Amino acid sequence: MTGSSRKTTRSRIKSSNNNVDEDDNKDRKSIKKNRNGDPNSIKIIKINLKYLLGFGIFASLILILLVYHLIQPNEGEKQVEKLRVITPFPAPKIMDLIQFQGDHKESLYWGTYRPHVYLGIRSRTPRSLISGLMWIGVKDGRYVMRHICEDSDELSKYGWTHHNGRDYGRQVMVDHGMTLTTDFLKVKGDGSGYGGDWAVRIDAQHDKSKLEEELWGTGHLFFYVADEEGNSLSLGREKLDTHDSSLLAYGSRKDIGDWELHTDSADIMEIHYSGFRTPHFHNLTELVLGTLGTHARRVGLLQLPDSSDKLPNVLVFQISAKFPFRTDIAFVSGTGLKRSRAEQRLKSITGTPLSSKLIEKQRDFEDKYIALFNLTDKVEPESATVGRAAIGNLLGGIGYFYGESKIALTQDLSRKYGEDFVSYWPSELYTAVPSRSFFPRGFLWDEGFHQLLICRWDIQICLDIIGHWLDLMNVDGWIPREQILGAEAQSKVPKEFIPQHPTNGNPPTLFLALHDLVRGTSRNKFTTTEINEVSSFLERAFVRLEAWFQWFNNTQSGKDVGSYYWHGRDQTTIRELNPKTLSSGLDDYPRASHPNEEERHLDLRCWMLRAADCMSSITVLLGKQNDLGKEYQSTANLLSNFELLNQMHYDDVAGAYFDFGNHSEKVHLTWRQTETLNSNHASRELIRAVTERPQLRLVPHIGYVSLFPFMMGLIPSGSPILGKQLDHIFNRSTFWTDYGLLSLAKSSTLYMKRNTEHDPPYWRGPIWMNMNYMILSALHHYSLEDGPYKERARTIYGELRQNLIRNVVDNYFKTGYLWEQYDQKKKGKGKGARPFTGWTSLVLLIMAEAYPEI
Repeated sequence: MTGSSRKTTRSRIKSSNNNVDEDDNKDRKSIKKNRNGDPNSIKIIKINLKYLLGFGIFASLILILLVYHLIQPNEGEKQVEKLRVITPFPAPKIMDLIQFQGDHKESLYWGTYRPHVYLGIRSRTPRSLISGLMWIGVKDGRYVMRHICEDSDELSKYGWTHHNGRDYGRQVMVDHGMTLTTDFLKVKGDGSGYGGDWAVRIDAQHDKSKLEEELWGTGHLFFYVADEEGNSLSLGREKLDTHDSSLLAYGSRKDIGDWELHTDSADIMEIHYSGFRTPHFHNLTELVLGTLGTHARRVGLLQLPDSSDKLPNVLVFQISAKFPFRTDIAFVSGTGLKRSRAEQRLKSITGTPLSSKLIEKQRDFEDKYIALFNLTDKVEPESATVGRAAIGNLLGGIGYFYGESKIALTQDLSRKYGEDFVSYWPSELYTAVPSRSFFPRGFLWDEGFHQLLICRWDIQICLDIIGHWLDLMNVDGWIPREQILGAEAQSKVPKEFIPQHPTNGNPPTLFLALHDLVRGTSRNKFTTTEINEVSSFLERAFVRLEAWFQWFNNTQSGKDVGSYYWHGRDQTTIRELNPKTLSSGLDDYPRASHPNEEERHLDLRCWMLRAADCMSSITVLLGKQNDLGKEYQSTANLLSNFELLNQMHYDDVAGAYFDFGNHSEKVHLTWRQTETLNSNHASRELIRAVTERPQLRLVPHIGYVSLFPFMMGLIPSGSPILGKQLDHIFNRSTFWTDYGLLSLAKSSTLYMKRNTEHDPPYWRGPIWMNMNYMILSALHHYSLEDGPYKERARTIYGELRQNLIRNVVDNYFKTGYLWEQYDQKKKGKGKGARPFTGWTSLVLLIMAEAYPEI
C-alpha cells in the first residue's frame, strides 16, 4: 500500500472521530441543560406501546435499507462480482498443506525469482524486497543500459550454466567484449532472519579486441535494492567508501526484521548512488538511465549524482572499476536481533569463505546431475555440457509472480456491464517460464513439459509449482492458460493479449508429470518422505483435478460420443488463411477451414485419454476405486478404443489420422485494395478467399496432430497401421529431416504458408522439441514391444534421437542458446525465441533416455 493510500485511511479515521466529538458535545449540552432544571423531577410521558413498536419496526426497516444501499454496489457491479468466472474453487488450497509450510516454505523464500531481468532476486511474497543488476553497454556508438532480458540487446550468450532451484546458481553473460559471471548463494545461518541470507558475486572480464573504445578499461555495474511495500530504505553513509565501511544500505521489514546490504571487494572501486521514491518498479531501467543522462549533461561524468528523494524505497549503487574486477554483494537479515551474529555471518558469505562455498555448491550440483541423468555412456562430453545448461536454465528461470489476471467478458456481458474484462482474484504463482526474454511468465501447457524435468530433479519443487497452478482454478474448474500477473509481467505483453478467455482451454499437460509421480509412488521409486508427500498432495489436489477434468468434458466435448474440439476459434475471420487454434497450444497448425461445432480434434481426444488414465491411476493409489474410479477407467477405455478411434479419425488411403470438420482445401490469401478514410492514398491488405464450398470431412494435413495416437501408444504393436505411422515418420518427403521431425509435412498444402500478412508460419514446418520428445517416447515404447515393427521402431528411434541431440548441441555452441524451434530450411538453425529453456530443455531427458511410461 502506498503512502498516499495510508494517508487517505488516516483521514477517514480522523473524520470519523470528529463526528463522534460533535455528538459528544451535543450530549453534554443536553445533560447540562437538564441539570439547570429541577434535579429531583422526572417528566412523565404517556406512550402508546403499539404505536411505538410499529414506529420502531418501520424505522429499523428504513435503517436496514439505507445501510444495505450504502454498502452494496450498483446492480452492474454486483453482477460482475458474482460472475462464476472470477469465483475461486470452493476447496482448501493445496498450498496450505503442511508439507508446503515450515522449513520447506522458508527454504524457498529467497531466490532468483525475477526471470525477466538478467539477474533479479526477490522473495516468494506478494510485496517483496527486490534486488537486481544493471550494467552499461555500448551499442551503435551510444551508451545503453542492460537490465531487462531483451533479444535486441544482442548478447552473445546469457543463461544459468548451473542452478539447483534452491540456494545456488552460476550464470555467464557475454555482452560483446565484456563477460559477466554472476554467482548466487543462499544460506540459513545462526541468528539470521526469516529466509536467511544471500550473496551475489559479480566477476567482470573484458576482451579489448572486442570492446568499443568507450568501454576500454572501466566497467560500470549498477546494483539496486527496492521495497515493493514502500518502506523507506536508508543509505549506509552519504559518502560511500568501501575502505571505511562495507555497508551500502539497511532497512526493516515485518517478514525478515532488520536487514543490511554490504559490498566487499579486493579491487579498487568507485561507488555512487541515487535514491528514488516510486511505485513503478518495472520502469527502473528508464529511471536510472534518465538520472545518469541528466547528471552527465550537468557535470560531464557518467555517474549517479549521490543524491536521493525523500524517504526512498529504491536505492541504486553504481560500482565502477578497472577491468578485470570482482565484487561481492551480501544481504544479511535479522540484524536487529540480540544474537544476530551479523558481522560473522557477513564474513562467511564474502571473500574467501564465499569462494569455498561456491566451489562446494558447484560440486554438489555436478554430482547430482551425474547421478540423476547418468549420461557418461550415452552422449559425448559436449552434449553433457548442454544438458547441464538445460536443467540449470530451467531451474534458474523459475519465477514468483503476484497479481490479478484479466478475464475477457463475452460480448453480451461486456455490453451489459460496460467493461471488456474483469479481474480475477489476487493470486500468486510460482512457476517455470518458457523464455526469459520473450515469455517470462507462466504458460499452462508449457508447464506440464517443464515438470517432466523438474520432478526428476526435485519432487518438492515440482509439487509446489503444480499446487500453485491448481490453486488458480475457478469454481467451474477452469484455469487461465497464460498468467500475466503484476506490473512487471504485464509490461512485457501488448494490452490486447492480456485478457484470458474463460471458454478456452489448454492441453492438460500437468497430467504428464502427475502420471510420472503416480507411477513412481506406486512402484516405490521414491523415498518414504517423497511418497508420503506425493500421496498427501494428490489427496488434497484430487477434487481440483476432478473439476479440471470435468471442465474439459463439459465445455470442450463434441457432438459425437468420445469426441472433443478446442473452443475459441474465430468463425468470422476474413484475414486468417486457417483460423488459429491458440487454445490447443499449436496455434496456426491447420484445422478445419470453417470452424463449427461439428469439429473433432484428435489431439484433444488424446489429451483427454491421458487425463482419464491418470485420474484412474490416482483413484487406485488413493484407494478411491468406487463408482468414480470406474467412471475414469470407463472414459479411458472409450477413448482408447482402437476401432472407434479409426472410425472417427483414420483415413485408409492416406494411412494417417486426421481432425474432422467443415473443411475446404480451396482457401488462399489474396490482396484487396482498400481506401483509408480522409485519404487519397489507396492501400491493400491480404484477405481470405474461399473458392470451394466446405464440407464435413477429415482434414487432410499430416503433421504432429496426426501422430497423437502414436504418441499415446494407442496403436497395437502388431497393427499394420503402426507400420504406416513409421512410414510417415521416416519419409523425407513428409516428416523426416536430419535435425528432427517437422511440425507439418512438406506434402501439406499449408506447409510453411503464412497465416496472415503479418503471421509467418509457426507450427507449419519448424521443428519443436516437445513434440519430438513425445514421438521419441513412443518410438522407444514400440522398440520394446513384441511385434513385426519392433526393430524398425528401434532403428528410427536411434537415428531421430541422434539427430535431435546433435542439432541442439551444435546450435548451442554456435549461438550460446537453446532455441524455441529449429529451422529445417536452414540446416536446423535455431529460430524464434532465445533463450528458450522451457520445453527445449527436454533434450536432457532425450540424452538420458528418460521417458514417461505409455
